[in-house]
Formats: sequence, structure tokens, C-alpha cells
Amino acid sequence: MNFTKKCKEMAPGILLCVVIAAAATFLSGLQIGSFSLEVVGAPVFAILIGMVITLIVPSLAGKDAMKGGIKFTSKKILQWAVIILGFSLNLGTIASVGSKSLPVIVSTISISLIVSYLMMKALRMDSKVSTLIGVGSSICGGSAIAATAPVIDADDREVAQSISVIFLFNVLAALIFPAFGHAIGFGSEGFAVFAGTAVNDTSSVTAAASTAESIYGVDGILSAAVTVKLTRTLAIIPITLVLAFYRTAKAKKSGGEGGSFSVKEIFPFFILYFIAASVITTVMGLLPDNGLTAFYAGQFVPAMKWLAKFFIAMAMCAIGLNTNLIDLVKKGGKPIIMGLCCWASITAVSIGVQLLTGIFYTNL
Repeated sequence: MNFTKKCKEMAPGILLCVVIAAAATFLSGLQIGSFSLEVVGAPVFAILIGMVITLIVPSLAGKDAMKGGIKFTSKKILQWAVIILGFSLNLGTIASVGSKSLPVIVSTISISLIVSYLMMKALRMDSKVSTLIGVGSSICGGSAIAATAPVIDADDREVAQSISVIFLFNVLAALIFPAFGHAIGFGSEGFAVFAGTAVNDTSSVTAAASTAESIYGVDGILSAAVTVKLTRTLAIIPITLVLAFYRTAKAKKSGGEGGSFSVKEIFPFFILYFIAASVITTVMGLLPDNGLTAFYAGQFVPAMKWLAKFFIAMAMCAIGLNTNLIDLVKKGGKPIIMGLCCWASITAVSIGVQLLTGIFYTNL
């Protein structure tokens, strides 16, 4: 099939995802009274719109004119989004600024992964959904799920379940944590570390920290919380690499037992491109200030952040279009229980480690 013909076949499905992602991005920028819909986020709006459309028009995603583009968006566009996301990570700056919070970050990530594994065994849950919820809860919500899903070859239903669970506890955290943190005596810096480690998604971290600045009456909580959150995001790299090598080794073993095996087909090379993008941004941050570095930091990186978010929204829309909302609700009990246990354990460990390290009562 030639390139032009393939583009024509995929265009309607991709265009549908673009339109829905644009609507989702618009909705996420709205403010209703004092409540900002940014807490919900464009990816969640996109996946919900996709699921509702499929509920109303069940055959839409399966139509020949649509399914090629929708499948391409849910797989390839998702991988491109992760690669582009790498340009927003300056490894050196994040590591140096966020190093103080490192014990809390390592502890909360570890407990979430351990709890998700134990709950998977106890509830007899699907391993891929468990992995996605564990990684999404411990690292950075939707972005971590977006990066991990292609690595473990999770299908659209599994991604949709995981995103839905993460969304639920994101909103709860954004609404509850500012008043909760102030009530139990967190200092302003202590709360920033708490928000950066115990809230899943960046948009919800931003919402919680912004509200906390009003409650505490000080500035700086937002910037400190986002820095901690970005430091935590770095864990995407080792975790996805470990999962990638594990899946590759498992496939190689199966191939050696009579099947066929190809590293090129199994190993998710897009993760290496994601790391390469991060390294480029890190190197650019080390160069002397000049016109190029100013353009890179001032225009290019913000544009890449926006594009990555828009691509993730497109991919989530495509996943929503391939998801049965009724079936998702019926089977959502166990994932929600797992998400609740991960959320509660991360919250408890973040508070506990901060008390042990003396961060809890510190102020900015």
C-alpha cells in the first residue's frame, strides 16, 4: 500500500481524534466558579468523550473509514507523545532541585508498586491493569500510564480502566489535600513535598498546591511542588526500561522454545527516544546563554509540552472510542479498590517519611 493511500484511509479516524482532543483541551481550560476544570485534565475529558460517543454510536470505531486512524492514534500517536514529553525533562536541574525530597519520592514509589502487586495477588486482578495503576499512582498519573501501556502491550480497555481510577483519586486529592495538610500541621515546604509525592497527576498537583498557597498565605508552594513532581517523573525512565527488558527477555524465552523472536518487534524503542529527548534538553541547559538556548527554553520546550499533552489527549480519545463504558463500570470495582489502597499507602508513607526526615514542619 502506498503512503498516500494509507494516509487517506487513516485520515478520518485521526481527524475525529484531533477534533475531540481539541474539545477536551478547551474544556480543561474552563473555570466554574472557584473550581478549575484543569484538575480533570484534557486526557480524561478526551477518554470520557470517546467512551460516550461509542456508547451512543457503538459501530463508529469499527467502521472501515474510522478504525485505521483510531488504531494508529491509540498506538503510534501515544508513543510520539511520550517521546515529545522527554523534551520537558532537564535531568540535571530536576535532580539537583528535587534531591531533598528524594527519600520521600523513592519511598512512595516503592510502596505503591508493592501494594499494587500484593493487591493483584489478593484480588486476582489482571497483571497489566495492576501494573498501570501501580505505575500511574506512584509516578505521574496519565503520563506514566501513557509511557507504560505500549511497553507492556496493554489494550485499550486496560488503559481506560487505569486512567479512570487515577482520575478519581486525582480529583479527590486536589479537593481534600490542601485543607487536610494544613489541618495536620504541614509546614509550607512540607506540604509542597506532600503534594508533589502523594498526588498523581501534574494538573492535580498544580491545583492542590495553588489552593494551599491561598490557605497558607505564602508563595512558592506551587513551584516547589511541581519541582518535586517532575523529579518523581524521572522514575518513568528506569521503570519502563525494566519492564521493556523483562518483556523482551520473556518473549525471547518463548521464542527459544519453538516460536519466533524479534527484538525489533518486541522492544519498545520509543522509550530510548524519550530518554534521548531528555538528554538533549539536559545538554541544552548546560550550554552558555545565547540566542539558541533562549529559543529552546523559551519557545521550543513549552511548545513540546503542549504538543505532548495534546497527543496524549488524542490517544486517550482513541482509547475511549474503543472502550465499552458500561462494561468498564461493571468491572471497575477491583481496580478502584486497588487505586484506593495505593493512594492511601502513598499518603501515609509520604507523611511518615517526612516526619522521620524532618521535612514535615519546614517552611519555604
